[in-house]
Amino acid sequence: MTTKQQKNLILKGVIFSLFIALIFLVSRYSARPFSVLGPWGEDLGKFYTRRRRLARFLSSLGPYSAAVFMLLQALQVVISPLPGELTGVVGGYVYGVNVGFLFSTLGLTLGSWIAFELASIFGRPLVEKFVAKNILDKFHFLPTNAGAVISFLLFIIPGFPKDYLCYILGLTGMNLGTFLIVSTLGRMPGTYLLTMQGASIGSGQYETAIIIAAISGFLVLTAYFYRSELYHWVRGIQ
Repeated sequence: MTTKQQKNLILKGVIFSLFIALIFLVSRYSARPFSVLGPWGEDLGKFYTRRRRLARFLSSLGPYSAAVFMLLQALQVVISPLPGELTGVVGGYVYGVNVGFLFSTLGLTLGSWIAFELASIFGRPLVEKFVAKNILDKFHFLPTNAGAVISFLLFIIPGFPKDYLCYILGLTGMNLGTFLIVSTLGRMPGTYLLTMQGASIGSGQYETAIIIAAISGFLVLTAYFYRSELYHWVRGIQ
């Protein structure tokens, strides 16, 4: 390892440590989540039971619940132990729209960064443990130091596997700063919709939650049905 590489590694380690410290500071000094232990009807279904359990767990952690939530968001990007839709909705449900959106964004940014760095350091053999080979082959057109516009469009497309994309872009040699900007901005619309949905459920505005869910579902289905056209369109922007 050259001196320059060592310096870059140390710098990334320092920035990473500061980011983790920021998460805990924000968690410690921000407002604590409101109580989420009120009664719910049985007709909310199994999904909402899971969400309620996760919300209760977070609330039981006191001032550090937000830090754990952000780390869960990061973890679901790297190895997907929880569905991103679940954690995104819980963020709005427990912390409200604005704070929940901030916490989700910080957590997703951290997770995206970790996935990107893992791919950059360990290469395709590691990435193939997380991303199917057919998906990697499908996006072989992404050039070295992949363009910001192409990457942003891929992140913003509803339903696109954004977590996989973090690994894929890590193989292209893209500049880290560019990656963090496009991945963070590209995730924001979807993150905000999930946060709004969770906040609406938490405040008892179920009609609003249903409308948001319907809009999200429509966007995802539209992207799915036109996935081939979207793929060729994005591929043509080079």
